[in-house]
Amino acid sequence: MNQRHFANLGILIVVAAAVIFLSWLSMNIWGSNKVETVQLISLQYNKNLTLKQFAIENKLPEKVVLRIFNLKNTEDLNKTLSDFPVNQEKLLTKTNEALAIYAESLSKNWIKIFVKFVLWFLFLALIFVLILKNKITPKNRKWFYLVSFVLFGIILGSDPSPMGTIKDAVTLYAMHHVLFIPRFIALAVFLFMVVSVNKFICAWGCQLGTLQDFIFRLNRNKRDTKGLVKQYKVPFAVSNSIRIGFFVLFTVIAFVWVFDIVEYIDPFKIFNPKVVNVAGWIFIGLILIASLFVYRPWCHFFCPFGLFGWLFERFSFVKIKVKYSDCIACDACSKACPSTVMDTILKQNKTIPDCFACGSCISVCPTNAISLSSGKREKVPEGKFDKK
Repeated sequence: MNQRHFANLGILIVVAAAVIFLSWLSMNIWGSNKVETVQLISLQYNKNLTLKQFAIENKLPEKVVLRIFNLKNTEDLNKTLSDFPVNQEKLLTKTNEALAIYAESLSKNWIKIFVKFVLWFLFLALIFVLILKNKITPKNRKWFYLVSFVLFGIILGSDPSPMGTIKDAVTLYAMHHVLFIPRFIALAVFLFMVVSVNKFICAWGCQLGTLQDFIFRLNRNKRDTKGLVKQYKVPFAVSNSIRIGFFVLFTVIAFVWVFDIVEYIDPFKIFNPKVVNVAGWIFIGLILIASLFVYRPWCHFFCPFGLFGWLFERFSFVKIKVKYSDCIACDACSKACPSTVMDTILKQNKTIPDCFACGSCISVCPTNAISLSSGKREKVPEGKFDKK
């Protein structure tokens, strides 16, 4: 290791320690709503019991009983089990499903979630305007990432996150055979953000994504065009194959062994350090160190939402485009791009990887040929990038 390596590592340790401490402080202020799902193996059952008595005998919240029998009024709790044609085995299944939904709902701070989504829209709108005006510069880019992960991670917590909408939906269904509708609403909103402006929620709103991006920019020169210590662009065929394989592995394990492998290594939990175990800290440390040298390693190699977002971003209304009549084929944009995506957008010779709309390509283009704009991308003029 040379001096620059030690300097980067030192800065990383300071950043990570600050994130962990401030997140711990923030979670103490907000309080924790984590509720464990109880799985019943038997029920106290008698057809002559009223629903209220059934709730008391089985230590069930009245809201759970109302959900089990699809009732809306607490007055209906005076009805007896005999009024509902359901056998004991089916009732046990419905009870466990209702308990899972109840625990999910109880674990959410709905006020904080509402505030977070409002601030997401406002912040992303601000970034969008600044990019259109070419006001995101090498000098201020990392500070906008800093604001993002402090606001949406440290202050407002690890949940919700784009990744959680898919990961938790899969595990909840695999383990309890239920769908939590608010999570699918959140997923729809996140995908709307992806399709509206090229993967903007991942680019500028995701607390872990912006933390990784901030760390990556710490190891960049003043022009934000290359690493102070060598940074690597992993071929998309490699990173995406690993990401697909990881998602398949995670899903199979969730359904076959009823086990959530992501839960134990979830790097979003850096913003909720109280619940991180030893394996989690090791994995988080590796992701943060890797972020110095590889662009957004969690997003490219592991993130379930990153995978789905990549599938949807091809339909994005606003995206990075090249005006080839102004392009001088200098390759400055692809060299400055932290991943392989700009070279692919520019030359259109391979499958386009994830684009996080960071604006590096826009900043360095000497002829202003690159923009974040709507419409289809122009086709590459024949021979445009032929070597002379």
